Amino acid sequence: MIKPPKPVNEAARLAALQRYRILDTDREPAFDDLVTIARTLCGTQMGAVTLIDRDRQWFKALQGLEAVQTPRDEAFCAHTILHPSQLTLVEDARQDARFSGNPSVLGEPHIRFYAGAPLLSSDGHSLGSLCVFDSSPRVLDGPQAEALNALSRQVSKLLEMRVLRQQIDHHRAEHEWYEARLAEYYQQLEQQNLELSEQTRTDPLTGLPNRRALSAALSDAIERGSTVTPAVAIVDIDHFKMVNDIHGHDEGDRVLTELASALRSQFAARGMAARFGGEEFVILMPETPLHQAELQCQYLRESVGLLPVGVPITVSIGLASHRPGETPQDTLRRADAALYQAKHQGRDRVVVAD
Repeated sequence: MIKPPKPVNEAARLAALQRYRILDTDREPAFDDLVTIARTLCGTQMGAVTLIDRDRQWFKALQGLEAVQTPRDEAFCAHTILHPSQLTLVEDARQDARFSGNPSVLGEPHIRFYAGAPLLSSDGHSLGSLCVFDSSPRVLDGPQAEALNALSRQVSKLLEMRVLRQQIDHHRAEHEWYEARLAEYYQQLEQQNLELSEQTRTDPLTGLPNRRALSAALSDAIERGSTVTPAVAIVDIDHFKMVNDIHGHDEGDRVLTELASALRSQFAARGMAARFGGEEFVILMPETPLHQAELQCQYLRESVGLLPVGVPITVSIGLASHRPGETPQDTLRRADAALYQAKHQGRDRVVVAD
């Protein structure tokens, strides 16, 4: 393990941290909410808002484990503040000389992955980090890294708003301007958090709703209790691994985005198309009789061959209609079983679940 050195501007950095008067304060939901969004976007078990004091790392928000503070010499975030303008990314701590001997790597919580975005004061000092971490090695893609940096800026805005609020409390009678400024900050934060929350329900590559959004929409469609139950189809690109292996992942991504565009065009007016993961997509058709849903799936299957992707592709589709008393997961499982039959029967076909 390599202990983190002190920044060259350590005295000024500590003075900036003290100005916020936040150390050893109670937990606040606004900080916890941003950690929740960061963890969801990055898919990690743990996350935190940390502040690096003289000899300790103190947690303003912490999820996934219990702690109040840790020694600064053992803190991953003490390395993050050394690079205020960039994200610190550790894909596998066991392979990083800075952390391979760290107690948090060798013992609980067995940290393997870490990503930390610096929290900057209004005058540019690095105070701590918004970080996500996990007990399994992983990578962070470009949209996830951008989102983590965006969220760290929101944490910094929260810190600034705490200062403004303290000033307002002290000068409320004479400084109404501060109240207007604080309201403006909160409005901006609410809008940006709304946009970030929307990202947790959207697939970053295709722009389609993701598994989480699909599950919520399917539950809503079932709960409406229409006389015509919703139909669900799982669409899988045949031999997609060969597309990636032969033509490269960029071409594979293009195939996914073109198919997503076709799904959006066909089903946006009535229903929902979502990316379920990998090369699988799910189509939700509310209040759609099974025979009509099958015709739509056959039309989709035939139209896939006309997509302008430059490589021949086909899809297999498993279709199921929701049955009274089933959970959303039950319906999806039957559609998945029908998809398996379509694959087993030779692919490029639609199979309706029993």
